[in-house]
Amino acid sequence: MSDSEVLNDLDRRIARALLTIGAVTIRPNAPFTWASGLQAPMYCDNRLTLGYPAVRSMLTEGFRAFMDKEDFRPEAIVGTATGGIAHAAWLAADMHLPMAYVRPDHKGHGKGNRVEGGLGAGKDVVVVEDLVSTGRSSWRAVAAVRESAEARVLAMTAIFTYGFPGVLDRFRTAGIAVGVLCDFPTLLSVAVEERYLKETDIALLMQWHRDPRGWSAAR
Repeated sequence: MSDSEVLNDLDRRIARALLTIGAVTIRPNAPFTWASGLQAPMYCDNRLTLGYPAVRSMLTEGFRAFMDKEDFRPEAIVGTATGGIAHAAWLAADMHLPMAYVRPDHKGHGKGNRVEGGLGAGKDVVVVEDLVSTGRSSWRAVAAVRESAEARVLAMTAIFTYGFPGVLDRFRTAGIAVGVLCDFPTLLSVAVEERYLKETDIALLMQWHRDPRGWSAAR
């Protein structure tokens, strides 16, 4: 099976796994409040994948397939704190590469590091994120790796993205490839098939997805 075929099949398997283990919760009529303050009818907590070895292996397989498809040969893997750290470690171990992680902010004591792990300057790296929502924290992490570690970021990868309009374009415009293993349309399709959702919920979720800020403000 080619790398493209692996990825095409894997997105639906990952969507099913995230729903099965409860990493994704869809609650159209009782919205969650995200860290950004936005109200949203679904919440993704990929930290739950840490407890499922088969799911972890599936995700590592997906990250590897993406890099092989793009012919990326990184010199190190960088995880984002905290959700991407474990997955970056597993991926780095699988590829026999150095691994580092990037903090949300500079450390408040000691050397004041933002990037931990002795990455060194000038390396080609791939950043591993667990989730991309508005894209702000992911972009800050990528910018920190480029500035603090003077590394060349080949790609920003993630387990899941809500795929809001324009969010991923910022990375591509900056010359950074994006490799997301599962997205909102795929998850929605599998959720309907597996009966995690009622057909009547779909219109509401699509309305939110088209305009998350407007949907949140209305509530």
